[in-house]
Amino acid sequence: MNATTELFQPVIHSLLETDLYKFTMQQPMLHSMPTNQAEYRFVCRNTPAFPLAELAADVNAQLDALCTLRFTDGELAYLGGLRYLSSDYIDFLRLFQFQRRFITVSTHGDTLLVVVKGPQVHVMGFEIYVLAIINELYFRRLARGAAHDAALTEGRARLQAKIALLRDYASTGPARRHPFEFFDFGVRRRFSGAWQEEVATMLAREVPEYFKGTSNVYLAKKLGLVPIGTMAHEYLQTFQATGVQLKGFQKAALEAWVQEYRGDLGVALTDVVGMDAFLADFDLYFAKLFDGLRHDSGDPFLWGEKALGHYAKLKLDAHAKRLVFSDGLDVPTALNLHRHFADRVQTGFGIGTNLSNDTGLKPLNIVMKLVSCNGQPTAKLSDSPGKTLCDDQTFLAYLRQVFNKND
Repeated sequence: MNATTELFQPVIHSLLETDLYKFTMQQPMLHSMPTNQAEYRFVCRNTPAFPLAELAADVNAQLDALCTLRFTDGELAYLGGLRYLSSDYIDFLRLFQFQRRFITVSTHGDTLLVVVKGPQVHVMGFEIYVLAIINELYFRRLARGAAHDAALTEGRARLQAKIALLRDYASTGPARRHPFEFFDFGVRRRFSGAWQEEVATMLAREVPEYFKGTSNVYLAKKLGLVPIGTMAHEYLQTFQATGVQLKGFQKAALEAWVQEYRGDLGVALTDVVGMDAFLADFDLYFAKLFDGLRHDSGDPFLWGEKALGHYAKLKLDAHAKRLVFSDGLDVPTALNLHRHFADRVQTGFGIGTNLSNDTGLKPLNIVMKLVSCNGQPTAKLSDSPGKTLCDDQTFLAYLRQVFNKND
């Protein structure tokens, strides 16, 4: 598909078509780190059906369109109604517009290169839109005409199977102390914006007792759902390069979050340098202040047991806490995790690709990650093989040494 020869169809229609946590991370960075300079890079972790470099012209055209968008008065009123977003931040968004000069798209052989570089509070938002754009352009080309109709037919059949599984869950096995609740986390990996909306609409109608929200702020507003999200890896990674000792970056990030939100948005991400290193920093002070933890790499059952063991060691009531699972989930895995943990702790499940891109076609595994801030490298030491991302091997080795992570 060539943007110059076919009728242009924008992928992104509203600046609300992003994950809630892009807003909830941008606000504290605006307040405390407004001069940060950052670089983000796009990476495809699996092999696509055709070279992504072929999409470069179309991606450029979509980014041109994205950079014309502004928040509408209605969208700002909606965001302003979220009690944790401050009035000065809403004023910032009122003036905000993406600047095209901060993002470049190029190719190297078959590889698509997307680099964002500039003031962090201005460029950090590009991530989700870029991933949604590349995904939708990819599947527009991969599934045209009858293939597109076949993908949607298969997607609808699979969605109905998920709904049937959820309906059966309540009638099988014993009742659990804490209910099963899941959320749509599928903006970045979706087959298309229209398909994600169809999925969310169907789930909200058919299984409202289980489906409790979406990370997609546009869909939350349109469908009357709860917007879901707190922090991502980039928030904590930023503190690796902002003047604190590396050993203390997690504590600095968590403290800044507490001071910004003062009780709201109390789910902390645990896997920037691994669960063990996180729990070493997550002392009684933070464990009391945060409502729960989010899993995003490594064995979820082992992770959950470690979290419960930590709360027990601190003599905190785990029933008052929540464990949120969000790493490559599907509905059966989420239900198994609920069976395992729901009598001991509140749970929540953020399901992405398996909701928004389960059509029988192989999804892309694409990310766009923070790689440097203020001229300093940043990195994630994942608990899952293949998720560690850092170009600077010296810094990566130093990070491993500081946090005693040699796996």
